[in-house]
Amino acid sequence: MRSKRISLTLGVAMSLCLANAADAAPRETSPVLENGVIGYVMTERVWAVYETKDGKEECPQGFNDGNREEFKKIFPEDGKQRTVVETQLKREGEQWHPETATYKMPYKEVQGTISYGLNLDGKVDADDFTSPEGEPGIDNQLYRANGCIAGYRAGGSFAHFENLFMKSSEDSRVLIEITGVDDLNNDDDVTITTYRGLDNLLTDATGDAFVPGGTQRIDMRWGKRYISKAKGKIVDGTLLSAPMDTLLIPWGRGVSYQYQVFRGARFKLKLTPQTAEGLLAGYADVDSYTLRKNEGWSTHHQSYGQFSSITQHQAMDRLADGYPDPKTGKNSAISSAMRVKFTQVFIQRPDQELVSKR
Repeated sequence: MRSKRISLTLGVAMSLCLANAADAAPRETSPVLENGVIGYVMTERVWAVYETKDGKEECPQGFNDGNREEFKKIFPEDGKQRTVVETQLKREGEQWHPETATYKMPYKEVQGTISYGLNLDGKVDADDFTSPEGEPGIDNQLYRANGCIAGYRAGGSFAHFENLFMKSSEDSRVLIEITGVDDLNNDDDVTITTYRGLDNLLTDATGDAFVPGGTQRIDMRWGKRYISKAKGKIVDGTLLSAPMDTLLIPWGRGVSYQYQVFRGARFKLKLTPQTAEGLLAGYADVDSYTLRKNEGWSTHHQSYGQFSSITQHQAMDRLADGYPDPKTGKNSAISSAMRVKFTQVFIQRPDQELVSKR
């Protein structure tokens, strides 16, 4: 009898363990969906620059000069007496008002044919790129303007510091919320909404790896301008959004605050329950791009990236391919793409108690 009781007890214990394991398994493997909603916070962004090992394929003429090199060429040490107003202050004024610059410095545009990005206009034109995967018709003229600037390339200062400050500055939180989700693998009708968040990014003990499952409150007081919405679908685990008329991306740098204006922006993101990764593509407003760059990077700091906002603006102005001004007919925006990464979060609205299955 004693042996039977022990066997019965062990059998009940094993049954309970199996039942608990069965209950626990779905929580670990199923998507983090609550009422058909999943949220993500941006944890990395970089302007999409396709690079070869030595850069000779896309930049056969080498890389562009920065502010310091251009300054020496415009005002050479030739013995001629020049005042600070005629040189340094003149250059600084032209940086903030590049349309007033009367000189044209040599500028090296990308000569390659491959680029990251999306086909924004639905056409395949002669000046379009081909994606690394072989898709034709890629619109990314900003890459043509920026690809031969050292600061934008791998190891350059721009991506490093902008991501560093995005990580540390709460005013730079970019949230996307996907609603109406039945399945993270395939769903032909979802809605994508962007917000600005208010909270720190959740990291592991090293402070370098981002951890899913955190909470982000929506900034509904000062962040309403960052709310944009679009329909979309999920195909084989990839989110494809329709264009957003206007999308503003907060772009702080710790001591200064800016944002970038995109027209016709759309997402292409590979989704998992923990992360979203891929492209944000659209037409970057040229003037807001230059203003943001000048506000975030002084003339001195631009030089660390061999960057000149004056000549870059001239190139962007020349290559702009979208959203013509209704009065002048001149294009005001340039096709572009960013490579972005997101980490899953639970999004909380003001005065809303966050109820989670966590």
